[in-house]
Amino acid sequence: MILVTGATGKLGRQILAELRSRMDPTKLAISVRDPGRAADLEASGILVRRGDYADPVSLTDAFEGAHQILLLSSNARASGGDAVAQHRNAIEAARAVGVRRIVYTSHMGACETSAFSPMHDHAATEALLVESGIAWTALRNGFYAATVTMLMGGAADSGVLEAPEDGPVAWTDHADLAAAAAAVLCNEGSFDGPTPPLTGEQALDLAGIATLLSGQAGRTIERRMVSDEEQEAWLCARGVPAGAVAMMLGLYHAARNGEFSRTDPLLSQLIGRRPIPLAEVLARNGADNAIVTSPSSSTPR
Repeated sequence: MILVTGATGKLGRQILAELRSRMDPTKLAISVRDPGRAADLEASGILVRRGDYADPVSLTDAFEGAHQILLLSSNARASGGDAVAQHRNAIEAARAVGVRRIVYTSHMGACETSAFSPMHDHAATEALLVESGIAWTALRNGFYAATVTMLMGGAADSGVLEAPEDGPVAWTDHADLAAAAAAVLCNEGSFDGPTPPLTGEQALDLAGIATLLSGQAGRTIERRMVSDEEQEAWLCARGVPAGAVAMMLGLYHAARNGEFSRTDPLLSQLIGRRPIPLAEVLARNGADNAIVTSPSSSTPR
């Protein structure tokens, strides 16, 4: 049995859908903090169990009988929590019930010295997996392409994409990463340890994104630099918590350091097609979904 944690989230649901198209759904189970949010999945025949990363006993019960666990990374850091402690609970529960393999949704930038703090959690979790004695695979996922709508703010309306200095990022769509995760899970002997980066074919900085937006909007979108200090002051003035401000600035620092710029053909090989380009993601999502993150943005929160 393959068990998917966090299956009610965006990536988790897409991975589950990919798995259901590839294997007998009676050999699938999910572990979720709130089973009520998975009523539709349970109605479709998927085995639903309660498992909370913060509740080790619930994880042991949820993982019973599974031979592979897909460990979706926690976003606890975003709310001041301890993602590594939560991952440790899951790994220890998997070991306690005899799980043969853990597949973890890591990141291409996983590194304990990264300028972007969430990468520290991925590096620490991979270290826990090394120590666990369980076979493991870390999916070194490319940076979510959906993040671009946050970074560009209201640029499509204002005509200005204003942000600190950045660098090329290998933006990658959720759908492609879901298909790759399913392919790896369905081949239990594949990828001992971390995979090469699972990325789209092209790394773009915000200047390149402004060019894409210009083509889609039919008018010029200007890429305008601001200092880190200006960005920090603007975010703080709007009540963004200090930790979130530091994390966001860390993203720009890591990008300008080239931490997310590498591309690799593995994703295309795993999914059997070319990855979805960022231009298609932007056209699909549209600027209406953007979140204000820059001083020039005119769209309200």
